[in-house]
Amino acid sequence: MTDSESIDRPYAAFPVRIGVQVQPQHAQYADIRRTVAAAEEIGVDVAFNWDHFYPLSGEPEGLHFECWTMLAAWAEATERIQFGALVTCNSYRNPDLLADMARTVDHISDGRLIFGIGSGWFEKDYDEYGYEFGTAGGRLDALGEALPRIEQRWAKLNPLPTRDIPVLIGGGGEKKTLKLVAKHASIWHGFGDAETLAHKHAVLDEHCKTIGRDPGEIERSAAVGDKSPEQIGKSLLDVGSRLFTVSTSGPDYDLGLLREWVAWRDEINAK
Repeated sequence: MTDSESIDRPYAAFPVRIGVQVQPQHAQYADIRRTVAAAEEIGVDVAFNWDHFYPLSGEPEGLHFECWTMLAAWAEATERIQFGALVTCNSYRNPDLLADMARTVDHISDGRLIFGIGSGWFEKDYDEYGYEFGTAGGRLDALGEALPRIEQRWAKLNPLPTRDIPVLIGGGGEKKTLKLVAKHASIWHGFGDAETLAHKHAVLDEHCKTIGRDPGEIERSAAVGDKSPEQIGKSLLDVGSRLFTVSTSGPDYDLGLLREWVAWRDEINAK
C-alpha cells in the first residue's frame, strides 16, 4: 500500500482476507459440515451461511436449513476460522433475543463470531413464516431501531460477550444503510464492480466524517460471485476491498474457486 492510499483509503491497511458463503440449500447438513471443515483446511478466514428459510436458487422447495442453530453447530465444529451469517435478517427475531443468541454462539466459539445483519428482502420467507414484509424503507428503519437495542443488550448480559463482537452490515443503500454502517459496523459488505464499490466507499467515508468516526475502522468486504482473482482481484483491491467472499451452493459444494482466492490472498499479504 502506498502512502497516498493510506491517506485516501485508510481501510486499505487491513490485510486481505477470504471468506466463503456455504449456502445452506439443496444439501444435507452432513455435506454442509464437511464443506465448512474443508474450507477451514484450505485456509479460509471466514465461513458464512445465510439467514433464509427457503432456497434462493434452484428448486424453491428444496432442502434448506436454519441459520442460527447452524452457526451454533459451526462454533463447535470449527477451531480457527471466524464465522457468521451473511447476513441475519433483522425482521425474524426480537433484537434482544438475537443479541443473546449471538453472545452465546460467541462464547461457544471462544470469540470467533462475526455478527452479520441486514434489513431483510426475501418476501417468501416473510409470507411463509408470518412476518410482516412491509416496505424496504420500513425494514431499514426497523434495523436502525434494533442495532442500539442489540448493543445495549450485549452490555447487560451475564456473562458479557467475549469481546466487542464485530458487526457486519450488508447492503448498499446510501441514505440509510451506509449511515447505519458508519454508526454501528466494523465491516461493510457490498456488491458490484470496482467502480460501484469505490463510490459506495466514498459515501460511507462521508457518513463516517459526519459523525466523527475514522473510516479506517471499517473493513470493506465484497462478494466476488463466480469471478477469479485474476479477473477482479486487483481492481477490487485497488479501491480498498479487503475481505473477498466466494459463494458455493449444494448439493455439490465446489471449493475450486475458493482455493484460487486463498492462494491469491497469500501472495498479496506476503508482499
